[in-house]
Amino acid sequence: MSTVRCGLIQASNPINDESVPVAEIQQAALEKHLPMIDEAGEQGVEILCLQEIFNGPYFCPSQDTRWYDAAEPIPGPTTEIMQEYARKHEMVIVVPLYEEAMRGVYYNSAAVIDADGSYLGKYRKQHIPHTSGFWEKFFFKPGDGGYPVFDTRYGKVGVYICYDRHFPEGARALGLNGAEVVFNPSATVAGLSEYLWELEQPAHAVANGYYVGAINRVGTEEPWNIGRFYGKSYFCDPRGEFLAKGSEDDDEIVVADLDFDMIDEVRKTWQFYRDRRPEAYDELVDY
Repeated sequence: MSTVRCGLIQASNPINDESVPVAEIQQAALEKHLPMIDEAGEQGVEILCLQEIFNGPYFCPSQDTRWYDAAEPIPGPTTEIMQEYARKHEMVIVVPLYEEAMRGVYYNSAAVIDADGSYLGKYRKQHIPHTSGFWEKFFFKPGDGGYPVFDTRYGKVGVYICYDRHFPEGARALGLNGAEVVFNPSATVAGLSEYLWELEQPAHAVANGYYVGAINRVGTEEPWNIGRFYGKSYFCDPRGEFLAKGSEDDDEIVVADLDFDMIDEVRKTWQFYRDRRPEAYDELVDY
């Protein structure tokens, strides 16, 4: 058995007040998460993923340039803190952040830190929505780093961020690159996408024969009121079956033990990688 204990943190944002400086809001969010990371370590979590841009609110309902001040380099000050916690608990941590690549160039990214505290690299969100209440193209440039898979102490980890989950192509690329578990840190509210939350990602897990950890924040965030972040973070296995689920409203750590040997078992039954026909798919990139 190659069982790995994995965890997801879903949480509400502690400060929802536009009059508070951005740095203070970020510090409060960080301080809220650190005890939860410690708790995950105490529970024996070996791979932990935080929610999309974990150290602050989901600010994309605005088009306020003050939120550019929330961006930071990766690696940078927050990843350095997370490296300390990774070493402390011998835990891989996926850290979603607002990344400043250079002056005026920003990405929605996630750093991956290994269990010895070493920085392994980052994934930059590829698919950027731009619609009422989700003005993400105002804040983020589409990712340019492909679909990397990170070979951590405990397993091969892929990352797909929020809106990415609606696109099967990247999910397949992560599988082809060797992912055993793919994490999707998100900020999604009740409404049109909620019924897709427990539909699309189990389908990715089945189609690609890997585990998925889907993370969503909880609560509402002033002053934007775009809706309620409904939580329901979960793990599902390569058969698409749910292993653990979070609540709709509570700050919590969702934990599941993932048996990576099951990936081989499932792929011996469903030979999707053997039977796929890449030579027949050219037209997919012609439009």
